[in-house]
Amino acid sequence: MATAARPPKNRAVRAAVHRHEHLSKQGILERAFTFAFRGLVYAQIWEDPAVDMEALAITPDSHVVTIASGGCNVLSYLTANPKAITAVDLNTAHIALNKLKLVAARHLPDYQTFHRFFARANSRANILAYRTYVRPFLDETSKRYWEGRDMVGRRRIGGFAKGVYKRGLLGNFIGAAHLIARLNGANPKALLKAKTIEEQREIFDREFAPVFDKGFVKWLTDQPASLFGLGIPPAQYEALAGDEKMAVVLRERLEKLACDFDLKDNYFAWQAFNRGYSEDPNAPLPPYLQKAHYAEIVERVSRIEVRHTNFTDYLRSREDASLDRYILLDAQDWMTDQQLTDLWSEITRTAKPGARVLFRTAGIETILPGRVPDEILAKWDYRAEESLDYTKRDRSSIYGGVHLYVLK
Repeated sequence: MATAARPPKNRAVRAAVHRHEHLSKQGILERAFTFAFRGLVYAQIWEDPAVDMEALAITPDSHVVTIASGGCNVLSYLTANPKAITAVDLNTAHIALNKLKLVAARHLPDYQTFHRFFARANSRANILAYRTYVRPFLDETSKRYWEGRDMVGRRRIGGFAKGVYKRGLLGNFIGAAHLIARLNGANPKALLKAKTIEEQREIFDREFAPVFDKGFVKWLTDQPASLFGLGIPPAQYEALAGDEKMAVVLRERLEKLACDFDLKDNYFAWQAFNRGYSEDPNAPLPPYLQKAHYAEIVERVSRIEVRHTNFTDYLRSREDASLDRYILLDAQDWMTDQQLTDLWSEITRTAKPGARVLFRTAGIETILPGRVPDEILAKWDYRAEESLDYTKRDRSSIYGGVHLYVLK
């Protein structure tokens, strides 16, 4: 395998995050975040694709433009049968992960191998499958990434032999949360023994709720850097906290994850409390990993294009009225008013009549009024009632709001 290459400087991420002077408190935090963000952040994306696909009402004529992140939703959207999907991202590790998944879907020999690679992600057989079926078809940049070493000297592709969902910023954050919980007498895996939602509630109240009242946990969560592992930069930390202490907000979000959805239907809860998907054959999985969708994924994977670029810059390359589905994840929480205006100017220019835009916010309310010019927003219909319903039903439970806008 190739030796490790020097990670490229992530200028695009710095441009998106840095807002304050280098030596100011906020400036130091922003630069610490972009340093942490250089590598893999999300091995699994934390937005619910079932909610996304319902809100977007994807049709066979739809061209979906989305932020790539961990690639789970990019592939899962194929089950809705769109004409094309363009996935963009500023993070080079996410680009490499998405390209790995696309090649794996095309060239791994069967569903069992594909499932083992991404649902189990903890077998030495995955490394042989990579060398045999994936490596010969992977682009050189992605190949260098996966065959290079991470910051502690491990081959990155080795993550698929030892539990890739325990790696990356999010995987490390969940691991640290498990350690803190155990030090305070709570066993995160205890929740997974619940047979009913009522039992889930009982276990949460007994095992987890008291942890957020601990002085150390309150102090720790008051530090913006403590949430870098969730991919939350300093500006988004402030939006997430609002007028509450962060320990209170995190407790509420974890309570929703633990108590509002049956474990049999929520793979996000398994990732949070198990650090990986369940090994039960009937366990919940993202749509792209479900056996019933495997043939569709393989047949349609060529419809996906992955680009290492800024969302707004990609839209600038498109013709007027040429796109109709936009998924921004929570990226707008990072943006300045000018960046939001530039983005929505390009969305509006490239949008077909009836186009839909879906995004999430750390806080509860939509962030656009008062920040994007009225003459732009006036062209869009904010579906407030539907957005509240989507927020309630988003199984990932990490966001305060899911928001849908439809072009008038």
